Amino acid sequence: MKSIYKMSLVALAVVGLTACNQEEKSNTAPEVKLETVAQKQAYSVGASIGKYMSGHIKEQEALGMPVDRSLIIAGFSNGLSDELKLSEEEMQTVLQNLDETINEKRQAQAAEIAEKTKAESAAYLETNKAKEGVTTTVSGLQYEVLKQADGEKPAATDTVEVHYVGTLIDGTQFDSSVARGEPAKFPLNRVIPGWTEGVQLMSVGSKYRFVIPAELAYGSRDTGSIPPNSTLIFEVELLSIEKAATAAAETEAAAK
Repeated sequence: MKSIYKMSLVALAVVGLTACNQEEKSNTAPEVKLETVAQKQAYSVGASIGKYMSGHIKEQEALGMPVDRSLIIAGFSNGLSDELKLSEEEMQTVLQNLDETINEKRQAQAAEIAEKTKAESAAYLETNKAKEGVTTTVSGLQYEVLKQADGEKPAATDTVEVHYVGTLIDGTQFDSSVARGEPAKFPLNRVIPGWTEGVQLMSVGSKYRFVIPAELAYGSRDTGSIPPNSTLIFEVELLSIEKAATAAAETEAAAK
């Protein structure tokens, strides 16, 4: 986008906010005509900016920073008529300070969530390890056998095919091959340590429930769907094993 769209991200939200104010003043929403290309272009500019900015305003409010919508509307109107109450230099300083404040609050909120998750994970691990049928390994991995099968077990260098469901300790599902309707296939030494260790305990046809501490998963990283310091729960069914030597031979043959 050109500089006009970068000057004041908050002020640009007026497109959507003005419409909201008009609806509040009247029970009948203003008619929007989208018959010509020019009308559609103008509407698309406003709608895309409003939709983009609505998330920023909601986040700012969620961080405890009230947003005066009437002043946003006034500022946008003044900008259109070139009757600014602050100089461009003043506005740039204000917006830079706003960005810094928001980032500080984001970091503080993230740190608070991380500490809370860490405490909840520790409590869950302590409770779970005391349950009947749960085994805790030296590394801290906890597992429960849901279905036991006899036969070969994979090595860390092997490729495995599995069905799995992954959840957080509160039951939130963040990944599932079952939901996708297609098994996952990957080298066992290229996944999180808890998986590498745990799946090696399984024989083909077995189904285990793994409770994986954060240090054997994603640690303090925030992956988006998985908060930092999260203990992860996986129900895993081992479908097949492809030995490392076989996989290497197939790859070499395919390359020729």
